[in-house]
Amino acid sequence: MTDSFGTRTNFTAGDRSFDYFSLPTLEKQFPNVAKLPYAQKILLENLLRHEDGSNVTKADIEAMANWDAKAEPETEIAFTPARVVLQDFTGVPAVVDLAAMRDAMKNLGGSPDKINPLSPAELVIDHSVMVDEYGTDKAFDLNAKLEFNRNKERYAFLRWGQGAFDNFKVVPPDTGIVHQVNLEYLARVVFGNEDKNLAYPDTLVGTDSHTTMINGVGVLGWGVGGIEAEAAMLGQPITMLIPQVVGFKLSGKLAEGTTATDLVLTVTEMLRAKGVVGKFVEFFGDGLEDLALADRATIANMAPEYGATCGIFPVDEETLRYMELTGRPQEQLDLTREYAKAQGLWREKGQPDANYTDVLELDLSTVQPSLAGPKRPQDRVLLSDMQETYQREVKPFMKSRAEKAGKSMEESKMQSESGIASDSIDGPIHAPVSYKDAEFDLHDGSVVIAAITSCTNTSNPAVMLAAGLVARNAVAKGMQVKPWVKTSLAPGSKVVTEYLEKAGLDDDLDSLGFQLVGYGCTTCIGNSGPLPEPIGNAVREHDLNVASVLSGNRNFEGRVHGDVRMNFLASPPLVVAYALAGTIDINLTQDALGTDSEGNEVHLKDLWPSQKEIYDTIGSSLNSEMFKDSYGDVFAGDERWQNLDVPEGEIYEWDTDSTYVQNPPYFEGMTVDVDDIPTIKGARCLAKLGDSITTDHISPAGAITQDSPAGQYLQEQGVKPSDFNSYGSRRGNHEVMMRGTFANVRLRNQLAPGTEGGWTQYQPEGREMFIYDAAMKYKDEGTPLVIIAGKEYGTGSSRDWAAKGTLLLGVKTVIAESFERIHRSNLVGMGVLPLQFNEGDSHESLGLDGTETYDIDGLSAGAKSVHITATQESGETIDFDARVRIDTPKEWDYYQNGGILHYVLRQLAQAA
Repeated sequence: MTDSFGTRTNFTAGDRSFDYFSLPTLEKQFPNVAKLPYAQKILLENLLRHEDGSNVTKADIEAMANWDAKAEPETEIAFTPARVVLQDFTGVPAVVDLAAMRDAMKNLGGSPDKINPLSPAELVIDHSVMVDEYGTDKAFDLNAKLEFNRNKERYAFLRWGQGAFDNFKVVPPDTGIVHQVNLEYLARVVFGNEDKNLAYPDTLVGTDSHTTMINGVGVLGWGVGGIEAEAAMLGQPITMLIPQVVGFKLSGKLAEGTTATDLVLTVTEMLRAKGVVGKFVEFFGDGLEDLALADRATIANMAPEYGATCGIFPVDEETLRYMELTGRPQEQLDLTREYAKAQGLWREKGQPDANYTDVLELDLSTVQPSLAGPKRPQDRVLLSDMQETYQREVKPFMKSRAEKAGKSMEESKMQSESGIASDSIDGPIHAPVSYKDAEFDLHDGSVVIAAITSCTNTSNPAVMLAAGLVARNAVAKGMQVKPWVKTSLAPGSKVVTEYLEKAGLDDDLDSLGFQLVGYGCTTCIGNSGPLPEPIGNAVREHDLNVASVLSGNRNFEGRVHGDVRMNFLASPPLVVAYALAGTIDINLTQDALGTDSEGNEVHLKDLWPSQKEIYDTIGSSLNSEMFKDSYGDVFAGDERWQNLDVPEGEIYEWDTDSTYVQNPPYFEGMTVDVDDIPTIKGARCLAKLGDSITTDHISPAGAITQDSPAGQYLQEQGVKPSDFNSYGSRRGNHEVMMRGTFANVRLRNQLAPGTEGGWTQYQPEGREMFIYDAAMKYKDEGTPLVIIAGKEYGTGSSRDWAAKGTLLLGVKTVIAESFERIHRSNLVGMGVLPLQFNEGDSHESLGLDGTETYDIDGLSAGAKSVHITATQESGETIDFDARVRIDTPKEWDYYQNGGILHYVLRQLAQAA
């Protein structure tokens, strides 16, 4: 550890003394430091503390200290996070890779125990619970039992990892959502390393894009792919260009009737319109005085939705108040306060603004009740405009449905067979259903899923208690949720259950069907479970365009449920309201959402609690003892967890019959020598795609269908369809995940027009088949593959299998108009070349139809562009250039090695 600028000094917190690398000391040499944004100061401290003359040089520190807010990013730095946090969907494959790396290290002649996390790595099992049972007091127990039975192999594997690897802890299932557990328990805010007598900011990367939720408590961190996270666990710094920082100035306070959810949807819309991809966003201004920590965390959570790397808030008195509430010890509070003040990282009202690249402003009092959808979280819809939005969105679908049925809209109107009726040409189809002793009509716009779910809102007591108060008021009026609505409540931690019970609101939510279904990420990740059979059948048979309303952060196509085409993000109290209404074809600001027990109309305003009522309820029902009790033995787990049969040893004993955990083929044939940069000649296009292709499109996390390649494979292995579980749960098995790549039921591959799902045309025959089957035929022939796409390729969750599956299908390059930050990085990390069409070019403008063969010339280390020749069947060629999106020298090292894991392995093997 070098200290070229003489900044190491000490401070006292309580009765303890720590050294630290002082930014105020550096400021004497670089006055610009005083005006750096909060986030840049954390990066600067990180560089000071890790200066070694190699990964971090004196010149890097000077560049950071002299940061020009307006300049385009060009200086690469190495950021070394203090810890890594994982969830099980991405954590299991990360641990699988580490186990495989131990095997590979042994084969390369090195010591397997070199493969070990060097910094704290904590995994929270939260993504595997599914909403099979709902609406009863037995839902939680049954769902937990099913979760454990389905995932025993994965959980035993994680228990092995907890014993085999140093610095690795696992929070067992049925405890909470990773981001809420991180916020309420794992976050240190400031580390006090007594072994090194050193204090420094808590920083992290996580294997979930919503890792940014921790920015709400002043901790700098963001989501990375599992591949990058594994490298960070093994001591590799995260290489990045010094980012620009957009300041977001808040003033005023939220008006009566609005929630933090409405605020975050407004912020998301504003920042998406501004364009902050690859940038930091930092919130400042006196509006923070009236913004609770939970509200800040709600905003920080949605950074991936507004496109930023992070959305950070500074440390202030509200941070300390929250730390005290959540049970942090007094010595941690003292350390955080004194360190932040000594470093110039403490926010006070009226302090001078930092220098920002750009600034947006929002008066909180102007925020209005909102939702977002039906397909993207940045598409905000005012509550008052929801009915109009639905009717506009559904019309093209209805026309398409009528055309598919081979009749005109007028003929559709007149049809009455099979119990189908239509009120008008543009009206919805009504399908009669009998379910649970109720007879009703399902129609376009029916809400079939209403879920209080996801870290975005379940960490926020104000919106959770507001939902409970809406439920209380509805129950008092004798109201009930419509029988076709699948309701669920999946809190992010057990504390939520405790304060709902103390407030006496749990019974009211239960009465409306919002019983506890599990502690974890359910509907928002696609673990919504099946619709009741009569309802699901009616939706499919009549091709209904039904809706979900969820308090989540993601609503991409095919994510929530395969039968649900419209998905709207909303605050928890609005989820309850729409469950009562049973349809999105309603204006809740004007129309009655139901009737009371005497037949009188009930409007939303009749149920909505005042802010005073909400905050009085918080004050009387939430205390620090709840957090201390809930997290007192957080790593112990229940009896099922403790009684797992767990293998032992530093090398994992792979079970070749397992359909959950298999040794991946990444390191087969690997040598210590570095690979040559691959040449790509005669490549075929596997898929030609449009804009906003998400990681859910590329690698779905939800249900596995029987007739899909993955479903067929599992049945060949003797797995019953009822035991398929989800793609997310089987990410430890590359055989399943390869077959699931590009298998989303809503994927539209332009090579196979008129289809939805994982279809393509095998060239040159033009024969239609599954993408997986075509990829294997190409692989047998030795034909490399390309993916062609439009704008925002890879947006959404930081899903490493979207890159891993792409590689294992034989794809050598993805050519897109633009990439989402994490997915581009993941492609490089797996040795797949990301290429970007030049400005103004696209596959449409160039006339590429996907039947061509592709030759790529000019690819060498450090290349900024390549020349691509696309040869048509006629022999005519289309020539164009594309940008190479390998953005840093370190990324070139990764790509040349065949991926980041190969690079790390070689480094460790050579150091043996």
